[in-house]
Amino acid sequence: MRSQDDRQAARDLLRAAAIVPFTVIAQEVIPGSDEGEFALRLELSLFDEDSPEEDRADVAEWGALGFLFAVGALSFADARPRGFSSAEFDPDDEFQLADFVAALKFRNGELHLDTDYIRGRRMKTHAIVRSSGTGTIETRGRGKAALNWMSRLKGNAPLRGVP
Repeated sequence: MRSQDDRQAARDLLRAAAIVPFTVIAQEVIPGSDEGEFALRLELSLFDEDSPEEDRADVAEWGALGFLFAVGALSFADARPRGFSSAEFDPDDEFQLADFVAALKFRNGELHLDTDYIRGRRMKTHAIVRSSGTGTIETRGRGKAALNWMSRLKGNAPLRGVP
């Protein structure tokens, strides 16, 4: 059960994420152990390209937590069970602040979000925000779902394949 304070904090983080001016600057598909287990790596800039250097660090400072929370929430909402994890899966469950805090690490001057399985959902999502205002999102076995999450964060409809 989530408290009202937790819900408000989550909304505040999502509001911050909604105004982070990010761009996907590169994407790479990394082969996996089988066709469905490939990884997708997105390289991001979390600033406008014509921003001065000090503004880039500023965006990382105020936007990193919200951006990473939004990535976690979108990954969680999109994730499905695999194998025995279906016993824990609840389709109405939500990504919570406790999930976010448990997955958050600060390493080598970078803020990392590392998720594997959370309450029956196979997330397999790793995201980084650097103080330089750049970032990386890498997923495994999730197809190209991360591109849809980025599209949704920009306020666009999810990307669709051409029939």
